[in-house]
Amino acid sequence: MKVYKFGGASVKNAEGVRNVEKIVRLAGAQDLMVVVSAMGKTTNALERVVELLDAGKEEAALTQWVDIIDFHVAVMKELGLQPGSDIRLQGEIPFDPALPYDENYDQIVSLGELMSTQIVAVYLLKQGLSVEWWNMPKLLRTDDTWREATVDNDTSRAVIRAGWERAQRPSIVVTQGFIGGTADGKRTTLGREGSDYTAALLGNYLDAESVTIWKDVPGILNADPRIEPDTILIPSLRYQDAVELSYSGAQVIHPKTIRPLENKRIPLYVKPFGDPAAQGSCIAENGVGPIDVPVYIWRKNQILITMRAKDFAFVLEESLSEIFEIIHRHRLKVSLIQSSAVTISVSVDNTRFVADAIKELQQHFNVTYNDHLSLLTIRGTTPEILERAKAGRTIMLSQTTRRTARLVVKE
Repeated sequence: MKVYKFGGASVKNAEGVRNVEKIVRLAGAQDLMVVVSAMGKTTNALERVVELLDAGKEEAALTQWVDIIDFHVAVMKELGLQPGSDIRLQGEIPFDPALPYDENYDQIVSLGELMSTQIVAVYLLKQGLSVEWWNMPKLLRTDDTWREATVDNDTSRAVIRAGWERAQRPSIVVTQGFIGGTADGKRTTLGREGSDYTAALLGNYLDAESVTIWKDVPGILNADPRIEPDTILIPSLRYQDAVELSYSGAQVIHPKTIRPLENKRIPLYVKPFGDPAAQGSCIAENGVGPIDVPVYIWRKNQILITMRAKDFAFVLEESLSEIFEIIHRHRLKVSLIQSSAVTISVSVDNTRFVADAIKELQQHFNVTYNDHLSLLTIRGTTPEILERAKAGRTIMLSQTTRRTARLVVKE
């Protein structure tokens, strides 16, 4: 069997859903697990609903919610599906003011995947394919770390394998990425871009032949085509290279995706959904060797936090564990670390947790920070490449090794 994962750009409209059918049919008579993200920018729109409700702006939230529902209804009608009979979309917003923000977030934002997968599954069924729809929150068991839930692999594997064995053959199962569920039935999310991770877990649990992620790019490129005009396709790379790229901020592959696949030596393909016959890229145990072109990775929306001991103590010797305990407790994503005898600097993603983390750090250290920054990682750098990258930019911090340069720059 194979796992196919389609991102939000792949199913952003009715034409995208029809293209999913075409790609599924090209796979022939074999078992497929089809993982689908929320349509287009639905996740962002649902996040806005949560923000408005949390701020007490119920009328604005309802307007946003109606727009989301209307968008999905319009897609359904264009596909020839009947709202209310073929598919019943969520009616009321599942918001409880007594719950924490992050728990409400998971209950609301997870609806994007549930709506998109119902539309895709019913459409494929109407086109004569043998399709089952799976409700992943009832199958992928997680804890209740809202917005970044940890998966219980043993329980999830047993439940999903049992369900797969019951499915008729050949089978096409359509299900959600990004979301899971607790033992008491609450929906959870796995972190932004977590649909890739879901696909990898399913591939691992079901001993898939391969996992393919269908994207709106030709494959894995050496730079973001929206930033660098001349990009180069990387046709083959090793698991370890993919991990390094994803950790540095490469957007094509989610950082947690590689491990479940590497554990079972399952190849991961990244292919353009607009051209299924194109070469794309393959991540596998035996890639062609080290990447032989410079790779430019931008990680946007960074904050550089610098901590200095108040009593001129040596930070690394006496305070490192305390610093990272605070960082971990506030769920900050560290992109870069640099230290001296009396200071330590970290570049972190600018999330809603940063302000509280800085307040706690200020209780123990002298803290300064800069926001509106980006982290540029260049793998395969040379003095000439590094000089060009620095030209015209304000560099807040830099690190350079033999082959890799990392620059924190003002946006």
